[in-house]
Amino acid sequence: MKYWFKRKLQQIKRVIDFFPIIWNGYDWDYRYAIELFQHQLTRTADAIEKNGIHVDKENTANRIRTSVKLMKKVYDEDYQFEYAQKIEDKYGPSYFDFVETGDLDHNGEPLYRMVEYFKKDYSDTERLLIEEEKSAELWDARAKQARAHKLLWKYIEHNIQRWWD
Repeated sequence: MKYWFKRKLQQIKRVIDFFPIIWNGYDWDYRYAIELFQHQLTRTADAIEKNGIHVDKENTANRIRTSVKLMKKVYDEDYQFEYAQKIEDKYGPSYFDFVETGDLDHNGEPLYRMVEYFKKDYSDTERLLIEEEKSAELWDARAKQARAHKLLWKYIEHNIQRWWD
């Protein structure tokens, strides 16, 4: 009977721990499922580290934590947006503004296009070259992001069946 009460207390604590994640999540975006998975993996690493009985428990917990860190980098799209920092480092800060095109939509409202302005004044030719470089960097960043995504799930697939105690 003592075990039954202890188990119920653990279940209540678990529900309370997951509640904010579930409460703030939605069913229409896979990103919320990823957040749930990350949270569960973190709990698993904590439990193995604290209560684990197998010899290699620290290594197991570290592998789980590594996957959580990789998930964060991949799903926060760290690699995807590296190109913007490279461009800023090379050409200085920029900002975007919307400029009327001179055309009208079907309701007679003006159409706009988004234009990037740099703090430094570049010629039209230089801006065109910057845009070409930015485009190439963007495609490289997208490829890096895709590779990171693929490697993350290969890492999880390779290790997940050993993530228990």
